[in-house]
Amino acid sequence: MDHSKVIFTGESGLLGTTFKKIVPDLTYPLLEEFDILKYDQMKAYVQTHPFELMIHAAAFTSPPQIDKDPMTALDVNIVGTANIVKLCAEFDARLIYICTDYVFKGDKGNYKEDDPVFPVNKYAWSKLGGECAVRLYDKSLIVRTTFGPDVFPYEKAFVDQWTSRESVSVIARKISKLIDTDALGVMHVCGERKTVYEFAKRLDPSKEIGELSVNDVNFVVPRDTSLNCERYNELIGKES
Repeated sequence: MDHSKVIFTGESGLLGTTFKKIVPDLTYPLLEEFDILKYDQMKAYVQTHPFELMIHAAAFTSPPQIDKDPMTALDVNIVGTANIVKLCAEFDARLIYICTDYVFKGDKGNYKEDDPVFPVNKYAWSKLGGECAVRLYDKSLIVRTTFGPDVFPYEKAFVDQWTSRESVSVIARKISKLIDTDALGVMHVCGERKTVYEFAKRLDPSKEIGELSVNDVNFVVPRDTSLNCERYNELIGKES
């Protein structure tokens, strides 16, 4: 499709800044011209920037900060996403919503798209709230994923939390391949199951990473939110 008719929200975030390097010809509006809490402003923007696909990545994503400020998460992750859904519906555009593996309880791992969801922290509840809004729109694809910076930013990593996390560059490339598909519904986009510690060491084997337990932090961390990515692999290819 014509990439100039793809709007990407959250251009200043980790995924957005990486996406701009990988797919620079999308439309990346700035917050001051496309605030997801200002519907009339968004509508005015798309009237001068026609679009056929919205990739909605803008979000408040810090679990500890959301525990302290849940109302901002309600506004950004739920109300803002509902506004995006309404905008896409009004202009008959397809929507890709970037969600999280944290919508799952984390008690078993290898979650498939149709497995029951049960968030264990407020961040995940707010993202699930956005997902609920997206599910009301038939021309949508919910992408559940997990990623981190290309360089692990912490001194320690969980040895007892399992994930399908990959670097943001890997995940951005994987998601970008969905632009030219007609995939709808829900899709998991991720890597293989591993501990967060293993993920950190794979990013930079020479870096000293300390060990950390989920019992050592003062916020709720799901134990195993690893995702089953068979649907993506069948559509795009496992090595993509």
